[in-house]
Amino acid sequence: MTISTVTMRKERQKTETEPQIIPGLLMGGAAFVLLLVFLIGPFFGGIYYSFTNQRLISANPTEFVGLRNYGRLLKLAILPLEPLVDEATGEFLLDEAGNLTYPRSREFTRDEENYPQYADLTEWFSVDIRETRYFILAGDPTFMRSLVNNFFFALVVIPLQTGLGLLLALLVNQGLRGETFFRSMYFAPVVTSMVVVSIVWRFLYDFNNGLVNEMLGALTFGAIRPINWLGEPGIAMWAIIIMSIWQGAGFQMMLFVAGLQQIPEHLYEAASIDGANTWQRFRYVTLPGLRNVMVFIFLTITIAAFQLFDQVFVMTNGGPDDATTTTVFHMVRTGFREQNIAYASAIAVIFFLIIVGVNLVQRQAVRERSA
Repeated sequence: MTISTVTMRKERQKTETEPQIIPGLLMGGAAFVLLLVFLIGPFFGGIYYSFTNQRLISANPTEFVGLRNYGRLLKLAILPLEPLVDEATGEFLLDEAGNLTYPRSREFTRDEENYPQYADLTEWFSVDIRETRYFILAGDPTFMRSLVNNFFFALVVIPLQTGLGLLLALLVNQGLRGETFFRSMYFAPVVTSMVVVSIVWRFLYDFNNGLVNEMLGALTFGAIRPINWLGEPGIAMWAIIIMSIWQGAGFQMMLFVAGLQQIPEHLYEAASIDGANTWQRFRYVTLPGLRNVMVFIFLTITIAAFQLFDQVFVMTNGGPDDATTTTVFHMVRTGFREQNIAYASAIAVIFFLIIVGVNLVQRQAVRERSA
């Protein structure tokens, strides 16, 4: 091939490629505009508003306040307090139940003159170590509570939903009769609107006439009394967790089914010839073959778990006593109900960084294991 032939071929490829750029930009132009207006623009707009005092409806002009919103959001302090002592006897004062009594934390948080380090802080929780009570103060205890709720939800849902999805995938991948019906049945909650699912489960959890309490009472012959699933602080989050696992397991099932069908059958045959039992084939053939699928599922479930909102909004509205408040719910409530767009933007920015950090840790952990 001569140099002139190569040059002519490159020029021909160049002339064939150049006219395709303009049609490509025109075809993707609408998508680029939508992404700019509804995704990229709001993303950088939220970062900008987090440094201001912007409100949703306000006659006051927007002012730049620097890191004030972030300071309120992330500020923490520890207030150690000793029990009250009777001045006459020198003994500790006890309440009616015989417990030690302590000063109220608000006596210190409201005294800006003597205790400026505790100004603008509110009690989050307290811990007793011997006679000393340590009050953990926060600029926004609701935000801290919502973060704890998000991490608790994720730590429970991720392994349970993944395990249930894998179990369902193994069951429907046996080639038995009715396999298509069961796949559709397990996948049906995934394609159903989360709002609809949440409304249905709210009726199922009803304290007086809910099907869940009726079934528990019938199965235990009345030994288990009706449970206030959505009204008890210690139970409400578990009620949402159960519903979320049921709703999302079908999606993981379909991903695992696709992964199982990609594992070569000769690997199972070789393992059987080597004398491997069912558990050993699952451990040394199935799980390694599903590694990439599991990594993808872990990442997607983690992001979805931290974006928990619909179930909380419909079923509990963040209650009782903020037991089910999540970061996204707190952000929406602050931004639209309280109309504090600037502070809600700061919550969004911090939450975005937390999700990115969690995903980076997950990816690093997967890389170390594969190494």
